[in-house]
Amino acid sequence: MLVTIIILFTVIIYFNPKATNLGWQEASRESANLVPLAKDDKEAKVQIYSAKAFSWRGKFSQHLWIATKEKDAESYLVHYVVFWGKHLGADGVVITQKDLPDRYWYSAKPGIIYSLSGKEAEAIIPKIDEAIKLYPYKDYYRAYPGPNSNTFISFIIRQIPELKVALPNNAIGKDWLCDEKGAKFFAFSESKTGVQFSFYGMFGIILGLVEGIEINIIGISFGIDFLHLGLKLPGIGRVGF
Repeated sequence: MLVTIIILFTVIIYFNPKATNLGWQEASRESANLVPLAKDDKEAKVQIYSAKAFSWRGKFSQHLWIATKEKDAESYLVHYVVFWGKHLGADGVVITQKDLPDRYWYSAKPGIIYSLSGKEAEAIIPKIDEAIKLYPYKDYYRAYPGPNSNTFISFIIRQIPELKVALPNNAIGKDWLCDEKGAKFFAFSESKTGVQFSFYGMFGIILGLVEGIEINIIGISFGIDFLHLGLKLPGIGRVGF
């Protein structure tokens, strides 16, 4: 079984293209024009974005970030994790900055996987700010199996009951379960419609109404989405019927 999964994963990854062959200095960070400028949209906003991770990582995994905008604010705040955060003068690997929320992630076009507006967004933004403060790995990053940028977004979602989001199965690191004290092994699923077991993001299972069944073996996640009928493939993500 394990050998079959590894062979399938290897084939999928071989044919899964990177977003770009450029170095990070030359790769595009322009807006994908998915949302209006903050000054042209007065409502409060909460958005979660996903794009292929940079360089060879994009063959395996998505990179996630979250953007928030207060009502009448002139700019979004974009929150994410990068392993080079300290080297850019940040206090740790967690970055919060005023920016366009929908920039290409180093030539990888983003997509919005969750969006909330108006009063509901206004109510959640302070909780997101508090969850960011509680993240237990502000000074530590490991691309595989975590904690990484996707662990960070998953942590925020799990801290806030109103955030019911099923993250892409190919967002490696989301299955590193943790609370403000560090790693743990059991939790409700991110959508709050199921349960999850995970051993440091390496082995585990999710059973949920929204997630369906996801099985994680050595960080490779695959499964079946029963609610919207689709397969969840390693490296590629969800493929619908």
